[in-house]
Amino acid sequence: MKPLIPHAQNESSLPPFEELLKESVRLHGHLCPGQVVGVRLAMLGLKLTGISDPKGRDRKSLIVYVEIDRCATDAIQSVTGCSLGKRSLKWIDYGIMAATFVNLRTGKAFRIVGRESARELAKNYRPDIEDKYKRQTEAYKVMSDEELFDVMEVRVDIPKESMPGPPLRRVPCEQCGEYVQNCREVELDGRTLCRKCAYGAYFQPVGKKDRTQQGTSEETH
Repeated sequence: MKPLIPHAQNESSLPPFEELLKESVRLHGHLCPGQVVGVRLAMLGLKLTGISDPKGRDRKSLIVYVEIDRCATDAIQSVTGCSLGKRSLKWIDYGIMAATFVNLRTGKAFRIVGRESARELAKNYRPDIEDKYKRQTEAYKVMSDEELFDVMEVRVDIPKESMPGPPLRRVPCEQCGEYVQNCREVELDGRTLCRKCAYGAYFQPVGKKDRTQQGTSEETH
């Protein structure tokens, strides 16, 4: 049984799909299946949440959570205007082709997931194209939303420290001295630390030790 796509109450004033795809490709750098899926997904998300002008009058009413760092995410950013710098695009590292659109004005939110079956279904639309990526790119342009996506209405409780706007506070890490914004500090063993000092960093300093290592070294002697 195909999933039902909820009916949206208002019509979008977005540019046509081909224009949105062209702009997305310009920003991303090339045309690929992920660009088509991302643009279609974003258009559906905006429609379902009642956001008709995401880069204009509705720009402060939308937050989008993306669950994968692939091509489709660039397309979603291109269509919606949401970005990490604006704090309106949130990356949740699930590795799933999915995004959740939240209308801050109404509280309405929908999570949209790309259907794995769409990959094989693309053969039915463009069997004349041998290259699977080119075939998917063209097929995804014309497949229905029901064939491309699963949709569920959800609730997203956004903490105040994750909302757009000025930082709620800035505090120094007691180990490395670097300042932490937006309540991302960690209280550990009675000390206020940044997350890299508390849990370990993604990088390793080369050459001169940083204050994180110095602090750790001093504490062990």
